[in-house]
Amino acid sequence: MQNIELQIRLKDWFFIFLIAIFFSIVLSVYSYFLIDEELKNAVIFGALLGFDIFIFSMTFITYLNNYILPKLSRKYWIFLAVIFSFLSGFLGTLLTYYLCNILDVYLLEKFRNSYMIFALFIGFLTYFVAALLYQFVKMSNKKEYSERLLLDSRLKSLQRQLNPHFLFNSLNSLVELLHEDINKAEDNLMQLSKFLRQSMKESALNSLKDELDNLKRYVALENVRFSNKIVLNIDINKEFLKRQVPKFSIQLLVENAIKHGFDKSNKELIIDIYAKENEKDFEIYVKNNGKAVNTNRFGIGLTNLKERLQILCKGKISLENSQIPTYKITIGRCNENISNG
Repeated sequence: MQNIELQIRLKDWFFIFLIAIFFSIVLSVYSYFLIDEELKNAVIFGALLGFDIFIFSMTFITYLNNYILPKLSRKYWIFLAVIFSFLSGFLGTLLTYYLCNILDVYLLEKFRNSYMIFALFIGFLTYFVAALLYQFVKMSNKKEYSERLLLDSRLKSLQRQLNPHFLFNSLNSLVELLHEDINKAEDNLMQLSKFLRQSMKESALNSLKDELDNLKRYVALENVRFSNKIVLNIDINKEFLKRQVPKFSIQLLVENAIKHGFDKSNKELIIDIYAKENEKDFEIYVKNNGKAVNTNRFGIGLTNLKERLQILCKGKISLENSQIPTYKITIGRCNENISNG
């Protein structure tokens, strides 16, 4: 876990900004109301005070978290946090005092006469509020980090289930070819090398182009076993080739078609792959002319794919036609930050 305490996201800063503005305005309005002063001035003063404290806090904390604290022992962190949190409130109050004078905003008499004392008080108050917000952000980051680790762990587990199966099929094809044509075996060995190199990349996502290129190598290797009876037709627009898809997603469906689809009445197993795009999602279809699918229940491989699609791309897989086996992969918004290393 790398310094979760120092990670403050944009949405956290927005939340902190809203809190600073809200509480400054509420306290200011309450103070002005007690002495029956115009509330417009109270709102302006409170908004300026909250904004100024937030700007100093964001500047100091960002600089601390990025450039100072990572280089220091943790025993110094609290000391520096206290100092800079105090300075945020103290300097923010002083800046608000001077801005109100420039903008001719009415200030409470006690504040005007003792603004340095108020600045010291608000400086200490800012530290205590910052300490509470720090704990909130830390807990939020830990929860999100734990969830991300869990997803990453699941993804790695699913990926490890796939690789041995792919490798076994490819090696089996190559062994058969060695007994028939040594030159062709050498060519296929190069294809297998490229296939494995692409398969072993750490990214959990592939571009559609890379996925299809590796699929072609896989089918070429499988055609050694099936005497070129597998016909792969790919009809996908070039504009789609940069789209991201989970690794092995299309290949798994092709492998499934080869494993279950061969029909004695057909001389060839024809596999058609095409894609469509609608307003929300990107859809990939894998169809074959093999045996009809006699169950809607997914086996281990398709269940595996279903999980990876959900984790990586908020996607799904569905059986569109059981008589002419057609599966649809729906790709939503892919999360490229999850790695399957």
